[in-house]
Amino acid sequence: MIDFGFDKLALIGAVALIVIGPEKLPRVARTVGHMLGKARRYVADVKAEVNRSIELEELQKMKSQFETAARDVESAVSREVNAASTAFSEGVGELQQSFESNPYDPLSAPLATPAPQYKRPNKKWRLKRSATPRWYKERAGVRRHAQSGAARVARFRPPALK
Repeated sequence: MIDFGFDKLALIGAVALIVIGPEKLPRVARTVGHMLGKARRYVADVKAEVNRSIELEELQKMKSQFETAARDVESAVSREVNAASTAFSEGVGELQQSFESNPYDPLSAPLATPAPQYKRPNKKWRLKRSATPRWYKERAGVRRHAQSGAARVARFRPPALK
């Protein structure tokens, strides 16, 4: 960019003061400031537009990459599903052939074992709960007894107001 030092700016200001005059100089300086601001905003808008177009191109490239990856995954999954379905159908065919050659005989089947009875788990939660020392519960602020709201307020009320 153009390098303006303090001495160059002072020289330009002195020439402007002589040429324009002291009455019109503030208005001209204000107009020049407005024009410089508009120029900076225009340059910033152009830069933002270029950045947006670059980002849009990058997003389009990423979109095409994701689409190709999704197509590859879809084709791989469909191949695996087809292979699994053919293997399953072959297995079912073999089972059908084995059943056709040796029909099921319910009398020769072993007796079914009864289902095991439900047994409640042996949880000693009361023992576990009481295994914590009282001093630890008091220090940690664990409530041992239920207390109403009015009793809690009375408990924590300052001594002067009781």
